[in-house]
Amino acid sequence: MTPSVSSPSAPQRREPKPPWLKVRLAAGDTYAHLKGVLRERQLVTVCEEARCPNIGECWGGGTATFMLMGDTCTRGCRFCAVKTARKGQPLDPDEPAKIAEAVAAMNLDYVVLTSVDRDDLPDQGAQHFADTIRAIKAAHPGIIVEVLIPDFQGNQTAMQTLLEAQPEVIAHNLETVARLTRRVRDVRATYQQSLDVLAWYKQQDPSRYTKSALMLGLGESEAEVLGAMDDLRAVGTDILTIGQYLQPTRKHLQVEHFVPPERFEALRVAGEAKGFLFIASGPLVRSSYRAGEYFLKNTIETQRREQAHD
Repeated sequence: MTPSVSSPSAPQRREPKPPWLKVRLAAGDTYAHLKGVLRERQLVTVCEEARCPNIGECWGGGTATFMLMGDTCTRGCRFCAVKTARKGQPLDPDEPAKIAEAVAAMNLDYVVLTSVDRDDLPDQGAQHFADTIRAIKAAHPGIIVEVLIPDFQGNQTAMQTLLEAQPEVIAHNLETVARLTRRVRDVRATYQQSLDVLAWYKQQDPSRYTKSALMLGLGESEAEVLGAMDDLRAVGTDILTIGQYLQPTRKHLQVEHFVPPERFEALRVAGEAKGFLFIASGPLVRSSYRAGEYFLKNTIETQRREQAHD
């Protein structure tokens, strides 16, 4: 049976939040320790800036997604809670070292780096990304680095700069289906450009794992979601996360429909049949989701052991 998502012809406005979207409050000793590590080094996480509903679970488990280059984005996507301005904050040249120190303090063996968009920088921040990856790997050999990157305006020189730093996983989010992209994302973030970025990385280095994400509940149809999956597989995307869009403030796009857990499960099954290596699909799933990290960590470590024995 084909999974049903939401109907764009009959949106349900101001629908009350269902019980499956309730999460535990952020608390506990590990959460407090992690928050202290980040504040001490004046580091930013997407967990806080994007108001992720999983912050209690992830921080309580000792994981976080570092957000590079400040807390102000140069784009204005209508779903995102991150602050926006025409110009971002000055880059902190010590940020790569600070993040490497924080990784040590958190005892991480898998780290996720993301960033705001920095269209105001000549390379859109690619060199800063690369410097941070190298700082982490120099301080912590063997660590696995996942990057959740902007589209770099499709600039292949910038994209190459990041690739040369050798992150194990390169993620870039499609976010929504083709028809809704103009309404949901900043006008500079096109559906095709996002696919092109994912395709370029897979073509340049097939050994890199590529990853993307979709939000549901914005008015997409089931056929459009399945079509987006097909588009991602056509460019070789390995990993997909699918989650429920939640309106961060009244200024942002409203939720059109809350998708129940069983439909997320049906999409997971459909996606696996399309050939994704792994799909995390559920109401509270986000781009940097622990289930996806565990899968990738186990897969990459197994590959490294096999290569060491060759």
